[in-house]
Amino acid sequence: MHALQYEITLPADYDMDIIRTRVATRGHLLDAFPGLGLKAYLIRERGAGSPVNAYAPFYLWNTPEGMNAFLWGAGFQGIVDDFGRPEVQHWMGLSYEEGPAAGAAPLSATRERLVVPDGIRPAEYVAEQLGRATAPGTVASALAVDPRRWELLRFTLWEQEAPQAPGDRFQVLHLSAPERGELTRGRHW
Repeated sequence: MHALQYEITLPADYDMDIIRTRVATRGHLLDAFPGLGLKAYLIRERGAGSPVNAYAPFYLWNTPEGMNAFLWGAGFQGIVDDFGRPEVQHWMGLSYEEGPAAGAAPLSATRERLVVPDGIRPAEYVAEQLGRATAPGTVASALAVDPRRWELLRFTLWEQEAPQAPGDRFQVLHLSAPERGELTRGRHW
């Protein structure tokens, strides 16, 4: 599994209904994309718990071929054409779990970034993070790592408004999940 996200920060006075319309009219285009476990179409709005307006889609890919087909194909080129080329963040998957609310459509998401502390064995820290209990209302959750920076990323989809917890909170506008059932559950090593 590969996790991928780009976040497009928009002006403070940007009409976020433009993004809502974009997702409403184009979101379905990835509902059957080969190699895609899931894509959460996410936004944050200034003044609604966020310091910025942002469009920040998050992906879990089952295959590198699917991820590459997207990045080098028409889908991502549409983002580049409309907003410029954003920095694409990428993490290697460590685990994926369906939550107690797996059957629900997610309304929100959280993204928590955790730096693996110096002086601790990375495997011990990852094991500690994997041991965190899944909270009620969780639709799905993934843990991934960028070993270049030793940064862990916990991404969680929620059936209700995201709980007050560490990390960034997003609204989910749409979920494309053509191969969600094929995402490997549990630890990935």
